Amino acid sequence: MLTKQYKQKAERYNETRYEAILEQDGNVVAQLEGSLDTAAAIDTEKALKPLYDVEGKDIILDCSNMSYISSAGLRLCLAILQDAQGKGGHVYIKGINDNVRTVFTITGFSNIFEFK
Repeated sequence: MLTKQYKQKAERYNETRYEAILEQDGNVVAQLEGSLDTAAAIDTEKALKPLYDVEGKDIILDCSNMSYISSAGLRLCLAILQDAQGKGGHVYIKGINDNVRTVFTITGFSNIFEFK
């Protein structure tokens, strides 16, 4: 289960485009859905703020239900990655569809992130 600290912070932003931030198998998993475009990125960034408090655990961005990502969404993923790496952590991308994978490949982000 998600620790109380992460859960309280995540609940403050529960009206945005993510399903949940969960603690699963020793990792912190953020389940994203829909389009992570410019319009959604601001609210999604607020919703994912608890990920910046993660230390000593890997972060998995579960994109199984995400249909699209824009440059704003990529910037958000990159910010989470840079923060985690600064603390010695890892960020993994899980479950992306072919369209989202193409965006990661074209932009070179497929060379930056690890995929599960």
